[in-house]
Amino acid sequence: MNENFKYIAAAVAVVGLSIGAVIYISLREPTAPPAKPVATVPAARPPVVPAEPAIKHPLAAPEVQEPLPSLNESDVPAQNALADLIGKESVERFVVSKDLVRHIVVTVDNLSTEKVAERLRPAKPVPGAFAVRGSEEALVLDPANFERYKPLVQLFRSIDTQRLVATYSRYYPLFQDAYANLGHPPQYFNDRLIEVIDHLLATPDLQGPIALAQPGVLYVFADPQLESRSAGQKALIRMGSDNARAVKEKLRELRGALLEQQPGN
Repeated sequence: MNENFKYIAAAVAVVGLSIGAVIYISLREPTAPPAKPVATVPAARPPVVPAEPAIKHPLAAPEVQEPLPSLNESDVPAQNALADLIGKESVERFVVSKDLVRHIVVTVDNLSTEKVAERLRPAKPVPGAFAVRGSEEALVLDPANFERYKPLVQLFRSIDTQRLVATYSRYYPLFQDAYANLGHPPQYFNDRLIEVIDHLLATPDLQGPIALAQPGVLYVFADPQLESRSAGQKALIRMGSDNARAVKEKLRELRGALLEQQPGN
């Protein structure tokens, strides 16, 4: 983190302590036997509270715990941290700076689903127009389209994975806070991140022309099985086999580095 940046306000860490109280009721023996036996009412059982899901991939806390901003005040620190990783020019070129942590979390969560909301993406659109070729009856994805993704893929590959994971771990409470705000049942964002990485790694490696169709304004994959895949997998397919392999190689490296952050490793 840039040393010249001073936090305007620090988030307050709140530790909740739950204390269960057990009340014992003592009944005295009656002085005379009752005329009728006293019916006993079975003690009410305490309600069953469902246990929170176990954390599969916990992150070890950083050795040096710096005060973090609140989620609402995290844009400037997050931009500075990204600038340290990829350079200020790359941040300005590729990154949507507003609500950066929230948008990263929403996008990661949506990558394994059908759609990712354009307005919530943390990265700017890839320059250039979507390229197709062939006749109207036999449209295919133009390999020239793959060139549009190369600068972003090369940037992703160039990031120092250990520094990336260290930065992510440092800011993890903000990612967890943003994930909790999505309204999911209590879950651990890092578990979701690993799950999505595994989902993206399962994207098929397609060789040769990829057939397209245009039932309306937008192009779709002509193969219904391809078109039914998630937004994240279709994005990897659209960027071409070479780019997709490079991204998946980096994702495997990132996955391994995240697992090494688990306590005890």
